[in-house]
Amino acid sequence: MVGASLLWVGWFGFNAGSALEANGSAALAFVTTLVATAAATLSWIAGEALSKGKASMLGAASGAVAGLVAITPAAGFVMPGPALAIGLVAGAVCFWACTSLKHMMGYDDSLDAFGVHAVGGYVGAILTGVFAVGALSATPASPDGTSGLIFGNPGQVLIQLYGVGATIIYTAIVSAILLKIVDLTIGLRVSDEAERDGLDLALHGEAVQ
Repeated sequence: MVGASLLWVGWFGFNAGSALEANGSAALAFVTTLVATAAATLSWIAGEALSKGKASMLGAASGAVAGLVAITPAAGFVMPGPALAIGLVAGAVCFWACTSLKHMMGYDDSLDAFGVHAVGGYVGAILTGVFAVGALSATPASPDGTSGLIFGNPGQVLIQLYGVGATIIYTAIVSAILLKIVDLTIGLRVSDEAERDGLDLALHGEAVQ
């Protein structure tokens, strides 16, 4: 929880700081980051409570990170109301990805990096095309801004989908190459015995005394 809280605070500098000055875009990014992250936290623990009978602190932390990831592409381009919607959707979708989708696809992801960061990023990128109010602008009245679907520009959703698709293809190819190199050199997995003993002890010789 301390780590997630530090991420949450630090993310304000990440999103709002991207404006490179103290202006309206920075303020908007700060507010949307806060709203979306809080909404995603609530959305995740609500899904956890409904499916498992109770929420958890780990779930709250995971939901917060999912919200931070999802709002990042949209932070300076959507208003607080849509940011709330992005957070709610991201929390629910990422919770589903980290539970149901992971088991359906059978991939090994102990830290749920794919379910939170990849899926959360895809959700945020696509919904930016839905809710954007104007490129490089903090207001819907931008005369030269690129708005999203709900402001009359459905083509922006397609552009976001192209971006997401290109990201998936690129990362799949590059990851496959890197994983193959690792597999041919040091190997991708440890032995079952090392996994049972724990990697701290088996690989690093570290143990709690």
